[in-house]
Amino acid sequence: MSERQAFVEDYEKIHKEVIADLSNYRLPQNGIEWVDRMLRETVPGGKMNRGLTVGSSLKSILQRDLTEQEQYHAHILGWCIEMLQAFFLVADDIMDGSITRRGQPCWYKRPEVGMVAINDGFIIESVIYKLLKNHFRSHEKYLDIVELFHETTYQTELGQLMDLITAPEGDVDLSRFSIEKHAYIVEYKTAYYSFYLPIALAMLYAGISEESAFEQAKQFLLPLGEYFQVQDDFLDCYGAPEVIGKIGTDIEDNKCGWLIVQALKLASPEQRTLLDANYGQKDAEKVKIVKQIYKDLNIEQVYHDYEEESYKRLTKMVEEIKHERLPQDMFITFMNRIYKRKQ
Repeated sequence: MSERQAFVEDYEKIHKEVIADLSNYRLPQNGIEWVDRMLRETVPGGKMNRGLTVGSSLKSILQRDLTEQEQYHAHILGWCIEMLQAFFLVADDIMDGSITRRGQPCWYKRPEVGMVAINDGFIIESVIYKLLKNHFRSHEKYLDIVELFHETTYQTELGQLMDLITAPEGDVDLSRFSIEKHAYIVEYKTAYYSFYLPIALAMLYAGISEESAFEQAKQFLLPLGEYFQVQDDFLDCYGAPEVIGKIGTDIEDNKCGWLIVQALKLASPEQRTLLDANYGQKDAEKVKIVKQIYKDLNIEQVYHDYEEESYKRLTKMVEEIKHERLPQDMFITFMNRIYKRKQ
């Protein structure tokens, strides 16, 4: 059985545990059925890169195969990250007015769900801490693990805040956009929970305590997270919806994304005027005008150049990680998993 198959199989055990626990709260049957369906439709189904990284990283750190219990614990931590991701996505889709997620209508878009999805997001987040308590309360790093989840959630929410107030829908002002603002949003909204959290969890579970080890990991993982988000921005515009599993709406949503920041840097005065007039508008013709300017500025090539330069820079950064408990192959595996991804 592949690691991915084992990870998916363990979700079933975790899911059953969560649903069985609801009886301790005397939740009526229709509530139990709601939570059962809601978790199944919002938590599994993604690429699972974040969740899978905990186990592969732990194996690299320990430099041996994992015991059955270690693997299950790594999978629980991995699914806790996937739940954190689900919590963020349920809320993000509502805030962005998104239509589809993972090839299906967004959870809040289901006629029977609507704004109940807000409370569902809170439930998903709470499940994380139930699982951590059930399985890691006696682990020497339990408090550190819980605090890491809290800190990462707060960091991500601050990144989301800056994303929302830098580019509020219906209030387009491209002068608010900058490389620096984009870098902050990317680091806080994506890099901490998607890249630092999985490896930091594996490090904590393995008993690593030295601050210098976490600092070295962070120095590589945050730039890797930036590279990943730039890919995401690119795929939102250029990826095929049937491949990426969603219809890209960054232009309509007035997002402070990498593509528009690059376009603003390269645009002529005439092109800038067109961007000011057409970006951030829920109008297919205006979106076409923005995409045509991207084409005229050759933004696609600018991205491919950035991708190649980033890979070289990140490879060099891996070589500079010098800590006896941080094998370089762990970081290389993570990097290669996302290099030139199509979804």
